[in-house]
Amino acid sequence: MLEISSRSQLLQQIQTWQQQGQKLALVPTMGNLHAGHLALVETAQQHADIVIVSIFVNPTQFGADEDFGSYPRTLESDCRQLLSAGCDAVFIPDPEALYPFGSEDFTRVLPPDSLANTLCGRSRPGHFDGVVSVVARLFNLVQPQIAVFGEKDYQQLLIIKRMVADLGMPQQIVSSPTIRESSGLAMSSRNQYLDTATRQQAVKLQQVLQHTARQLDLGHRDMSELERQAALQLRDHGFQTDYFAIRHAADLSRVADHDELKSIRILAAAKLGQTRLIDNIAWSASD
Repeated sequence: MLEISSRSQLLQQIQTWQQQGQKLALVPTMGNLHAGHLALVETAQQHADIVIVSIFVNPTQFGADEDFGSYPRTLESDCRQLLSAGCDAVFIPDPEALYPFGSEDFTRVLPPDSLANTLCGRSRPGHFDGVVSVVARLFNLVQPQIAVFGEKDYQQLLIIKRMVADLGMPQQIVSSPTIRESSGLAMSSRNQYLDTATRQQAVKLQQVLQHTARQLDLGHRDMSELERQAALQLRDHGFQTDYFAIRHAADLSRVADHDELKSIRILAAAKLGQTRLIDNIAWSASD
């Protein structure tokens, strides 16, 4: 497995693969890899000849009071896992490789307000600006035909898809289902902040999502009331709820009570102590 850190080394290797007619897939990550990330690698392997995983804790998507400094950095373990998974290359860029003029004064790519300033974007202003800006940089440098993103970060997935469509980028965005622990808890790098007791509590987030889906199955259509009840359930389970939302899957727009329900996403973000967890599930009327 190749380990690449500089722009020049990356571009030289990309040129070689292109000359060989190899199809490239990129899996962008911030490291601290787990089985969910490895599932993204497996998905990428099904779509391309060469799989490149990037590992970069991107400073521009963290707010001033967020955990950039303490975000887990486990590079040695990450590389061992990627080698075992059959990854072809890992791109571990120096900050200068992605932000040659620094991460304070840099060229930004801004996502549309309708997608970026709701849900997670409402409580993390500027977060998706940083996500889109770094992903655009990675696409320009790695030049993949395929890029794979997980559905756990569903809002991020939609924003990246919109960026590619809006800017006429050549990348095909492939989504990969959320990978869960045996308890049902969505796998996340931030799960390691949870102790034994809060990990057991955390499972309730997915259970409340599933309960809301069952209410929709039973014909309940007062979306505001379903959201309110779910938020109360999370509070009773010890969560500080950021949001609980029932939205149209295509664009995260609100679901009116009279709307035709085709493809719906039920999404939630909540804190246990200082650990912020997100999760979502799909629902459709045919379920």
